[in-house]
Amino acid sequence: MLIPLDEQGLERLLEAAVADAEPAEVMPPVEGPAGWTEARREAFLAFHRRRSLNPDTAIETTWVIEVDGRVRGAARLRPVSGRAALEVEAGVWLCRSARGRGIGRKVAAVLLDAARDGGAAKFVATTTVDNAAARRLLSGTGAELDVRGTEIDAHLDF
Repeated sequence: MLIPLDEQGLERLLEAAVADAEPAEVMPPVEGPAGWTEARREAFLAFHRRRSLNPDTAIETTWVIEVDGRVRGAARLRPVSGRAALEVEAGVWLCRSARGRGIGRKVAAVLLDAARDGGAAKFVATTTVDNAAARRLLSGTGAELDVRGTEIDAHLDF
């Protein structure tokens, strides 16, 4: 189930990330010692508030991924500006214990539907060459994958 992100969901999302993900898997880098420091937890909350919850700064729509009543990750769609046709960028992260269970495939299907329903003409995502699960997921959507050094860009026209 995808639940639109709100403050309560954000707190639950942080708890899930701390319990079952590495910071680098779920947020931009933060200087300091490894692990979920207080500064990193605050940065995680600020990141999502800025990008999704604050109406003055929001640039994307974020959902909490919930499975059997437990938060298992997050999904997002962000319109990419400056393009002739509406292009949306997708992002997904899952808790480590939730990976390999087909959840990502189901989430990708919901994101694709949301993008189409929102009038998008193109769906894009980026991953790394060493993320085999993401590559399989993106290939499974029918997206074309373009390798650029250590990164892979996925493109799917609707």
